Amino acid sequence: MSDGTAAPAEPIRVVLADDQPLVRTALRMVMADTADIDVVGEAGTGDEAVRLTAELAPDVVMMDIRMPGMNGIEATERIAAGPATAHVVVLTTFDDDDYVYGALRAGAAGFLVKDMALDDILAAVRVVAAGDALIAPSVTRRLIKEFAGRPSSSPLRRPLTAITDREREVLVLVGSGLSNAEIAERLFISVATAKTYLTRLLAKLDARDRVQLVIIAYEAGLVSASR
Repeated sequence: MSDGTAAPAEPIRVVLADDQPLVRTALRMVMADTADIDVVGEAGTGDEAVRLTAELAPDVVMMDIRMPGMNGIEATERIAAGPATAHVVVLTTFDDDDYVYGALRAGAAGFLVKDMALDDILAAVRVVAAGDALIAPSVTRRLIKEFAGRPSSSPLRRPLTAITDREREVLVLVGSGLSNAEIAERLFISVATAKTYLTRLLAKLDARDRVQLVIIAYEAGLVSASR
């Protein structure tokens, strides 16, 4: 017979993929001090990251971009295209990394900048594991404005004919970097309704997450980089 006490949630399972052992060690040490995050594997190459993701079924893979052999973008693409449900978080040095937009196209859920505060990194892991957006809307907007105009050999194509006028309005606001609360305020709807529209857009546009919706909005011309 149950005493009414909720069972504790399972820890978030994380694989760390970075070719620098010191980076992996620092992340592992800070995560070891948390009760809700468990590092289940470490990889020094993209190949190892793909293999460990298949073997260990983590919730989150923290993926460096620049690694020997298979880089983080290709590894992210393989993980996203496979049966694993892991959310890939790209580790990047934003100021000099030309591969961020490519990583998004490959299916990454978002970004962590390597010099972020450790508490922010832990918070980001929790957000991504819950299936939500990794980065704040303002940061999303900054990243996409920086990289959206760069050419790609395999641009994303999403037909927008299936979405309603209201859903298009929501997509424009998502692409502009607004949060659910801000969308609700702008459209005079509840936050719950805004979330419902977001869920419909994810399904209709076959998008993995909010970040891909931002890309779709830019690629469809609904939002410009100067907006």
